[in-house]
Amino acid sequence: MNNNYSVMDVLIVEDESHLGLLHREFIEQNFNLRVVGIAPTLAQARRLLELYRPRLVLLDNFLPDGQGIELINSSLLKSIDCSVIFITAASDMTTCSQAMRAGAFDYIIKPVSFHRLQSSLTRFMQLAQTLRNVTTLDQQSLDKLFNLPGSEQPEAPLAKGIEPNTLELIKQVFIRQPERNWSVDQVVEQVGISKTTGRRYLEYCVETAFIMVEMQYGNIGHPRRLYRKANHTENAAE
Repeated sequence: MNNNYSVMDVLIVEDESHLGLLHREFIEQNFNLRVVGIAPTLAQARRLLELYRPRLVLLDNFLPDGQGIELINSSLLKSIDCSVIFITAASDMTTCSQAMRAGAFDYIIKPVSFHRLQSSLTRFMQLAQTLRNVTTLDQQSLDKLFNLPGSEQPEAPLAKGIEPNTLELIKQVFIRQPERNWSVDQVVEQVGISKTTGRRYLEYCVETAFIMVEMQYGNIGHPRRLYRKANHTENAAE
């Protein structure tokens, strides 16, 4: 696997074991992320942070030995290149403002909507990918990165089941290398989504003429579908 797109580690801090397992299953099935542990207490969370130094923490607030907000403000977490998605039943403005001031990447109120969690994780993946590959940004790119409204005209509604952030990740794969043919497996590895999800988004991109399909015929088996950015002008043969 390309090191630029290696699997990133995630720590789940959640004292409700069934919820922690649900989050783990959802994350590992839908994203190029690896859950290194589920910590039911702050003490165990600190041990796992020191051991694995993950890139992301899904952090509950109300834990048996304290509050998750303490961890966000800790020197340990600040010493790690790690983002925090705060997931909690705490909906008071004080806790929310504390989390935001401490640099929480996102704040999700329980009970968790998996659509909302998917949106947050997709935006995290987009941020991580951008930080790896982009050195300078224009205002429109920054607005998209921080999920802020920009000055451009609103886009037409997307088809059912197509989420804007995930679609943008898919498109960036083809924009970076417009001359390359991509298989569905290669695309989902780059973006960090499931194969089923990847197929749905690729077919949407074909329908909207952003990419085109080429069939690769081998000696044995079914033809292979390869995708490439549409309207790419190849060098003419001599």
